[in-house]
Amino acid sequence: MTERTANPPYKRIATEEAWMPEEILDLYRKEIREKNIGEPGFHSLWGFFSGDNEIARNHNKRIVSLGETRIADMDAAGVDIAVLALSSPGVQIFDPDTAHSLAVRSNDELAEGIARHPDRFTGLAAFSPLHRENAAKELERGVTKLGLRGGILNSHTLGTYLDDEQYWGVFEAAEALGVPIYLHPNTPSPQMLEPFLGRGLDAAVYGFSCETGLHALRLLVSGLFDRFPKLQIVLGHTGEALPFWLYRIDFMHTRLSRSNRYEGAKPLKRKASEYLRENFYYTSSGVGDPKPIMYVQDVIGADRVMYAMDYPWQYVPEETAVLDNMPVGPDVLKAFYEDNARRVFNIK
Repeated sequence: MTERTANPPYKRIATEEAWMPEEILDLYRKEIREKNIGEPGFHSLWGFFSGDNEIARNHNKRIVSLGETRIADMDAAGVDIAVLALSSPGVQIFDPDTAHSLAVRSNDELAEGIARHPDRFTGLAAFSPLHRENAAKELERGVTKLGLRGGILNSHTLGTYLDDEQYWGVFEAAEALGVPIYLHPNTPSPQMLEPFLGRGLDAAVYGFSCETGLHALRLLVSGLFDRFPKLQIVLGHTGEALPFWLYRIDFMHTRLSRSNRYEGAKPLKRKASEYLRENFYYTSSGVGDPKPIMYVQDVIGADRVMYAMDYPWQYVPEETAVLDNMPVGPDVLKAFYEDNARRVFNIK
């Protein structure tokens, strides 16, 4: 059996760890009962996880914790620090005003939890992506007033993607603040969900990656990073497969953007792969296999890959023992577990 390294020369920082206040969990349960929002992907996922079954009960006990339950699980897994963020879909199934109010209260509660355990937790600010007046303001408040270390965007919001320039104020704010936006999965939007749903492929098994990789490419192709060249986006799950497609994305996007075939796909200042190497960071969340992690370290750069567990959606305490023994140099391992996360999220 692979053993976890005892007293390693690094702290293990887990960078995609989900949290949710009881208030939002209760609102999810209410939506499951009343079905007021036309989001079948949400109903598929949270219809199960808000139910009265053992998996849901154990999951929800963990996801609301900002104290002993979470810390005990971190200790059992060898995780020293968790970067907490509002779990998908967060506030993003509600109308913009309601979502903004919930984001404010959630950020306050998260900051209070971090203050009680500052050596174990840090976190990211939620915001209402479609609230053009307040999305950037709440990100700024979260960072400058509450000490949060970036923003959490749980991908599409009721089928709307943020490659539309009218919503770019939050990206402008993130660049100005020098903090990243974590682009976290959501269930596929109503426009793309149906082929996934019948075979149970809509969530983490495949649908999450397709949906979030699509969102990331929409942002890239829109010219977002030409407008905000210092903006940094974090992708989990070894990059939602995008690092494995660099050659083909470059080849096809270059050709189609020069062909004037699509109004929404114009030539960019750099190759697509350059943005994926220079404007994105990647975490291992949900991927406990060294081989794909090492591939991303190789093709993107070891200075852009960070550890994450994806707790409590995927809690595998023995995972760190496997990854402690990745066949990489000690500097690469320390960068993976600690140094990159400290730099990206400004963890002191």
